[in-house]
Amino acid sequence: MNEAHILKIAQELNLSSPQVKAAAELLAGGATIPFIARYRKEATGSLDEVAVAAVRDRLEQLQELDQRREAIFKSLEERGLLMEDLRDKIQAAGTLAVLEDLYLPFRPKRRTRATIAREKGLEPLARDLFEQGALDPDAEAGAYVDPEKGVESVEQALAGARDIIAEWISEDETARGRMRETFASQAVFRSKIIAGKEEEGSKYRDYFDWEEPVTNAPSHRILALRRGEKEGFLILRVIPPEEGALENLERLFLKGEGPASRQVQLAIHDGYKRLLAPSMETEIRLETKKKADEEAIRVFAENLRQLLLAPPLGGKRVLAIDPGFRTGCKVVCLDPQGKLLHHETIFLLSEKNVAQATARIRELSDRFAIEAIAIGNGTAGRETETFIRGLDLPRSLAVIMVNESGASVYSASEVAREEFPDQDVTVRGSVSIGRRLMDPLAELVKIDPKSIGVGQYQHDVDPGALKRSLDDVVESCVNRVGVEVNTASRQLLTYVSGLGPQLAKGIVDYRNTHGPFHSREALKQVPRLGPKAFEQAAGFLRIRAGENPLDGSAVHPESYPLVDAMARDLGCTVADLLRDEILRSRIDLTRYVSDQAGLPTLQDIQAELSKPGRDPRERFEAFHFAEGVVKIEDVRPGMKLPGVVTNLTAFGAFVDIGVHQDGLVHVSEIADRFVKNPAEVVKVQQQVTVRVLEVDLARKRISLSLKSGSPAATAGPPKKNPPKQERRLEKEAPKQDKFFNNPFAAAFGKKQA
Repeated sequence: MNEAHILKIAQELNLSSPQVKAAAELLAGGATIPFIARYRKEATGSLDEVAVAAVRDRLEQLQELDQRREAIFKSLEERGLLMEDLRDKIQAAGTLAVLEDLYLPFRPKRRTRATIAREKGLEPLARDLFEQGALDPDAEAGAYVDPEKGVESVEQALAGARDIIAEWISEDETARGRMRETFASQAVFRSKIIAGKEEEGSKYRDYFDWEEPVTNAPSHRILALRRGEKEGFLILRVIPPEEGALENLERLFLKGEGPASRQVQLAIHDGYKRLLAPSMETEIRLETKKKADEEAIRVFAENLRQLLLAPPLGGKRVLAIDPGFRTGCKVVCLDPQGKLLHHETIFLLSEKNVAQATARIRELSDRFAIEAIAIGNGTAGRETETFIRGLDLPRSLAVIMVNESGASVYSASEVAREEFPDQDVTVRGSVSIGRRLMDPLAELVKIDPKSIGVGQYQHDVDPGALKRSLDDVVESCVNRVGVEVNTASRQLLTYVSGLGPQLAKGIVDYRNTHGPFHSREALKQVPRLGPKAFEQAAGFLRIRAGENPLDGSAVHPESYPLVDAMARDLGCTVADLLRDEILRSRIDLTRYVSDQAGLPTLQDIQAELSKPGRDPRERFEAFHFAEGVVKIEDVRPGMKLPGVVTNLTAFGAFVDIGVHQDGLVHVSEIADRFVKNPAEVVKVQQQVTVRVLEVDLARKRISLSLKSGSPAATAGPPKKNPPKQERRLEKEAPKQDKFFNNPFAAAFGKKQA
């Protein structure tokens, strides 16, 4: 355990050193973030998952820095270049940028202009000039003219010396630090369209001649600019005020105004333009890309968390419909556990089959005692919903639109083929829609999070960082809710703390062979599920109606003796404690405090006894879109419509109002007060009422507002000259389109693959 790292992280995260050290030791011992946050509060001082993850990530960054430091030490030692003062500077370097600056002059290089000049013996001349004493550069350079060495003239000698000086300047630690600060604080992004690409790259028209300070550029715009460059439509530069940068360097290196200083000045200008500026531009591009990635990943992760924790309908008999015009609607019937009972294709939207389709839906609803109907919100979704609601079905039978993003990805996946080897993709997709209504979390874990449709530029960010963040979110959500071990899929069990794919498969195989588990203790019989895995996983696995009443709760088995002691002291059973609030109120937690269990753990136990295994997700509420508004042509400015938030981005929220095209609530229209982050006000899957500001039929674009005092727009066709606010919206997000071709559509919802 590196104590210096512990102290540094504690300072950076405003935590105590014991907290950071405890979290680091638990992580090093193989504990997962959910386990540490839930069951090791005494050790960490009740750090939550966010704090533990921050400790983990910073530890890894510092370890990577140390590894690079050691590699540099080794390289310098092998070449006899590691002087004591250099060692001290390298050891003290706190960032990778500073570390690389120190190493740069000693880094093995390709053959540069300075290298060639040194080979010609011009380094002594460069040193003399760099001193800027009272010398005549031409006279000094004359001594180095040697055609055999390739120095044909005085000017060639001076040029070679300037090449060496230019490299010294570009590799100077102080100069690089100052230029790095200049680029970070004063540079601008400047983009231009590549000549001849105007028509082909019209989706980037807002950036054909764009300039914006680096410090102000939002993450989604940085990613859009980089994508335009990558696709070959834009030229993107990061440019600081050149005059100021050169003056800064001259103040650092010029010592006078004599002839030698003028040579150094020429070298400064050359070194800046040819070496230092391109190097700094690369650095700032990488740094801004990293920050843009972090913001995009943060938005994606939070959206995913909200989607995974959406309220479940629960174990109901569901009839699920994947709508379709030409090929008909794929209909499946599922039991309360999501098992496929029946499937067929019904042409619900064919006029000649109305009577037959009506009779068939009623027959299936009666035959399978259907309690809810789930309808995918893709093509023909609203039309199908209108048809179903028009049937004479029991009022207790809920009809619910379900976001089907990713269902097609699931239906063609190995997971789906494993679950339904004898069914085609249409049946699998319909099953996924139905199960998603019953339990979004259990179904969505089977799909790659990037295909779920709540991201912002997920194809442009660092894939490794994105995967790790999304995996953290899925693991957090699964363990927060808890998993019923006797019904959970292998994919869901995979995300349980301490398990992973192999142990999850082992649990399912054991369950299939030996029948359902009757206790948590029986999990120890699963091959390769050892004490460590059991410790990490047991508290998050639920066994309803198990041998021990605590097996269906979040009380960890290691705490069962504590609960037994509480019951014994009250002269009752554990089951009595779970049933009787009066008994629970008589528990004096201070009597059970020990080195192993402090008040935080005891308080968690007491809270869990009052609601053992209760689902922490919100209560499910059915939602209905506005009747008669089924396509964009039905939408008029001034309308107030119910909707569901489908995605949050840095610049606003996308809302499904039931017309196959999400509308945008720009961040400036999120609330009556100033809002920087849309997530402060709304969340994914939240039901909202929006006011329509503008409708652009040509571009299939809808602008919405959540402001309570937003004035109603005049009813009628879209305005030809949109107001300033709408033009701003267009710059931010002109359109969400398929295949992620639009650089400005920071959100990818159900309409995009």
